[in-house]
Amino acid sequence: MLYALARCIFVPFFKLFFRARVIGKENLPAEGPVILAANHLSNWDPPFLACFIPRHVHYMAKTELFENPIFSAMIRSCHAFPVKRGAADRGAIKMAMQVLKGGSVLGVFPEGTRSRTGEMGKAEAGVALFASMSNAPVVPAAIIGTNEMFSKEKTFPQLSVIYGEPLRFEGDRKNREDLEAFSQRILDSIRNLKEKVK
Repeated sequence: MLYALARCIFVPFFKLFFRARVIGKENLPAEGPVILAANHLSNWDPPFLACFIPRHVHYMAKTELFENPIFSAMIRSCHAFPVKRGAADRGAIKMAMQVLKGGSVLGVFPEGTRSRTGEMGKAEAGVALFASMSNAPVVPAAIIGTNEMFSKEKTFPQLSVIYGEPLRFEGDRKNREDLEAFSQRILDSIRNLKEKVK
C-alpha cells in the first residue's frame, strides 16, 4: 500500500520538477528473479530507480536507517531490509536470496556506497555473488543527475535513468576472480549507459 502511494508521489515529482528521462525500462524482465544494479549518487537514487518500472524493488539499506522506529517501519513497508556495511552480513545475504528465490527484484548498488564526486568507484563482489547463487539476470542501470538535486549550482537538474540489457553470470561462483570480473563487467555496462546520454 505504502509502496504504491510512494510511486504515485515520486513519478510526478521527478517528471514535473526534474524532467526525468526514462530509457530502456523494457529491458527489465516482466517476471522472475532480477537483480537491478545501479550507480549510487544520492539518497534519491532508490526511489528514482524504482518508481518508473512496474515491478516492486527490494533494497538492502544500511542498518543506521532502521534505528528510528517510524522511519524503519516506512522503509520496511517499501521492501527495504537492513545490511551491516563493512562485513559479511549473513542475515542480509539470506534475505537477499529469499527475495530472488521468490521471483522478485533485488535492487543493489555495486559500489557499496554513494559516490561523493559523481565518478564511479570500484565494484564490490556482492552483486556477482547474488547473481551466481540465484542464476538471476542482472539489469545494469545508470542514474544521472541526482547528486545535483537542490544544489546551489542546479536546483532542478534534468535527471535520467537508463536500464540496460540483462547480463548473466557464467563463471565459477567459487572463483573470486570470476566474481570480481563479473562485478566489473556490470560497472562497465553502467558506465557505458551513462556515456550514451551525455
